[in-house]
Parts: sequence; structure tokens; C-alpha cells
Amino acid sequence: MIPLSLAHLARVSGGRLTGITEADAEQLVIDGPVVTDSRECGPGGLYIARVGEQADGHDFIPQALEAGALAAMTTRVVDGVVCIVVDDIQDGFAALARGVVDAARDLTVIGITGSSGKTSTKDLLGQVLAADAPTIAPQGSYNSEVGVPLTVTRITPQTRYLVVEMGARGAGHITYLTEIAPPDISVVLNVGTAHLGEFGSREAIATAKSEIVSALDSSGLAVLNHDDPAVRAMAEVAPGRVVTVSASGDPAADLRAVEVELDAASRPSFTIVSEEAPFRVTLPLHGIHHVGNALAVVAVARECGIPDEVIASALRSSRSLSRWRMEVTERPNGVIIVNDAYNANPDSMRAALDALAVMAEGRRGIAVLGTMLELGENSDAEHAEVGRYALAGGVDLLVCVGAGGPAIAAGAEGHADRCHVVADADAAYDLLKGEIRPGDVVLFKSSRDAGLRHLGDRLAEDASTAADPDQEGSATCSPS
Repeated sequence: MIPLSLAHLARVSGGRLTGITEADAEQLVIDGPVVTDSRECGPGGLYIARVGEQADGHDFIPQALEAGALAAMTTRVVDGVVCIVVDDIQDGFAALARGVVDAARDLTVIGITGSSGKTSTKDLLGQVLAADAPTIAPQGSYNSEVGVPLTVTRITPQTRYLVVEMGARGAGHITYLTEIAPPDISVVLNVGTAHLGEFGSREAIATAKSEIVSALDSSGLAVLNHDDPAVRAMAEVAPGRVVTVSASGDPAADLRAVEVELDAASRPSFTIVSEEAPFRVTLPLHGIHHVGNALAVVAVARECGIPDEVIASALRSSRSLSRWRMEVTERPNGVIIVNDAYNANPDSMRAALDALAVMAEGRRGIAVLGTMLELGENSDAEHAEVGRYALAGGVDLLVCVGAGGPAIAAGAEGHADRCHVVADADAAYDLLKGEIRPGDVVLFKSSRDAGLRHLGDRLAEDASTAADPDQEGSATCSPS
């Protein structure tokens, strides 16, 4: 972290110091990790004693200190411990993180939001920016009121770019996150139906996502997906400049992809066209949906003054950094496992199925699909549409898993020979042991809590789960 005195951190967080004098706190410098997990504490760090559903962080202060933390943020005085005592841990942590941003010099903050693709895009952007200067980007999907402060407090005096992923569960959430890390550049990827059950309508989701654009000042830049009308309309609330990007090549966009090609592994290459000289981009990531993500990355990197040749090179050498996002494993028997089961909504389901169709050309494609959460009253219809889309796209075998399985299978009406419904991941594993054949391409896709990401790992590691290639499939569209 940027070295700051404990006294300074107490002031910016609105807390009071205990267990130390003001004078000593001015001399005590926090320059180590700021964490909410005592196991991640280290020398010179600060432990944030959050109270969660399962545990009270105050109970782990001794372990934090033993690991090297110099002090803790708490909601009560702890005897013998140097503390910043605040009324509310979340508010205190958020204010502290904002204080860290304010103390940074020459820092450009890039905020990213969207119904899908946030994590893949921030990983891609982090790698491109790092080719130019020291960059901090979130670990995993740290995009919440806790994840954003954890990301912010990782910056150092050398950090020049801070990438912040911003998620939302309701109106005002992104505004709250932008107050912790005010963006200089805001990126909106798309507005889908993820969390529709919480927001109530796609219009409400769009309004919430637009908060990241409204948070810019007049010198800021909004990077907007021209192909999504709800995102394109956010230009109306942008206080400053706007750059639009189009994966479909719409000439009305400022930055667009043309001559898009996919290799056999569904890895895209394309030419970027704008007012500047065109250049070719090749991505090592799987799925045509990454074209739009990459365009947004290029728009940000150009705003940061990075030359196109550096951008193209960084994109070409990039890799997937977060687990269970189009994670491809080829087993010794030629079976390809595509594990994209960290999260799911109707849009990302279709994107994953499109990638499967390309990767399975000349092979047998198997889609193992599970529940998409938080879709509200449209949940059954959305699941059924995914089932229809899978089979229309040429999936040879559709395995519908868990609570959402029957609804997915409802979309497979008339294709009982290509569909199977199972109760859970263990049942799916037992089925797939007898169904997977050498050379098959198997996609796993669901919301995180459906557990298919672990099933994908299990199948990727278990080379024994491949049936005889001459074995007849026994899939039926009935529970097993």
C-alpha cells in the first residue's frame, strides 16, 4: 500500500485511535497489506475486522497481529491492541480506501461495469496497461463494497493505473463504489438480464449501470458499447467525452472491429478501424464475445497514450487470469473441457454456446448447463430459451443440471434423444462418465452457486471418464 501513517488513516476513515498515542500514531506507518482475512495479513499491514454471517473478524485479531499486522480497524476497543475504532466497519473501510486514492499521485482510475464480461475485460485491460506502467487490477471478481476497497488499498507509490471492477445489486451501488474510487475513465460493456430478479427490469439495470458514467467529471472519458442501445444511450448522461466501440463493425461507432475470424479453438482475430491507422489484433482467449471486450480495452489504452503496437502485442500475449472463465483443458484422450461456470446469465450462456459450436466443429459437442440465478419471474422462460438455443446451435448432447434443469430441458421439446435432466453435479458426473467419448468438447456453464465449475474441474482431471467411442448414447429428457 501507499505508506501512510496510522494517524492519517484514522482521520480519513473517521475513526478514533486506541492503544496508541496520537504522536506515536503519526510515526507508525502502514505500508503492508490491508486485508479482511487474518490469514492474508503481513508485516506493516492493517487488519479490517469485519463481522460476517459466519464469523466475527474481531475474534481473529491475535492471528492478524502474529502475521505482522501493526493495527486493526474495529468497532470496539480491544485491550492491548492498537486500533482505529469506527462506528461501522464498512463505512470506515470505504472512507479509508478513498483516502488512499486521494493520497496517490499520477494515478489513472478506470472503472468497468456490465452485466457480463467485467472480469474478463478487467483481466485483459490490466495486462495491457501493465505493458506501459505499474498497474493494479482486482483479483478474481472483487467488484463489491468490500472487493473495491481491497483492490484500492493494494496501490503503491509506483502504481500508475488502477482498474476497478464495479458490480451492482441495486440502484446506488455503483455510485457508492465510484465514491471510493472516482473513475477517470468509465467502461460500460453491456446491459443484460443478470440480476433481473433484484432490479425488476432491464431499464432499471441500465439506470444502475449508468451511474459509472455519471460519476465522471468533465475531463473524464466514457467508453460505451455502441452495439447495445441501452449502453449507447448512456452518452446522454456523460459529463465529458464519449468513445463508442462496436464488435459488429457498425460504421457509426468510433472504434470498430472488421474482418473478424475465429480459429478452430474459437480464438478471434480482427482488424480495428477508427480515425487512426487500422491494426490487426489476435486474442488467445476463447469466444467471439471477447472482441467487444478487447475493443473497450483498446479505447482505454489509447486514452492512456499507449501506442497501438504495444496494445496489439500485449493483447496477443495476454491470458485468462481468473478461474472458470472459458477455461480450456485438453485431456490426453483428446476430450476438451471448457469450464465457463463461474457465473451465468442468458447473454453469457449464448456466448459460451456459440464458442462451443465453433470448437466442436467436426467433433461431438456436449453442453452441461445449470441454473442461472437472480432472473426473477422470467427465470423459467429464460432457462427454456437457453435450452432451445443450445440445440438450435447444434449441441449433440444437452445435460441439464439442478433446480434450473427442468426449465432448460423444456426448451428441448422434440429432442428427447439429445437431452438429459439430472438432479445435481454428482448425478451429472455419473452420467458423463458413460457419455463422454475421446474427442468430445464438453462445456460447463452455470451460475457460481450451482457448482458446475467444480464438476468441470473434476472432469478435466479425471481422464478415466471417457466411454468407448462405439458406445451408444443413452440420453433421455427425463429426470435421473
